[in-house]
Amino acid sequence: MNRRLILLTIFSLLPAMAVAWGTREGDERLSATALRAALVGQVLTFHDDGQSRFYGDGRYSYTYGQGGIAYGHYAINDDGTVCIGFVNGARRCDLYVRNAARLVLITEEGDRFPIRP
Repeated sequence: MNRRLILLTIFSLLPAMAVAWGTREGDERLSATALRAALVGQVLTFHDDGQSRFYGDGRYSYTYGQGGIAYGHYAINDDGTVCIGFVNGARRCDLYVRNAARLVLITEEGDRFPIRP
């Protein structure tokens, strides 16, 4: 069982490692330590009023700007990505960068979502 869990964990991280991310000039990737400091215990607000919450115990929630909440658990990876497994079975990995002192979320598809200061 432990071997299966290890293989599933490795397999789940492969898409994040293979992504080009579409970073731009001025984007600075964050170390896992810097990312933990920027995310854990914080509420990040996006320009559409959506809010990501990263709880200290690994729980995650996203409150949509128009209402509704998605719940899951997150993992901060050594490559500066954050992967979230949602309770509905969906999964995503994102890259967080700093650009001109602003934190920006970049999806695997290359979409960029600046976070309000």
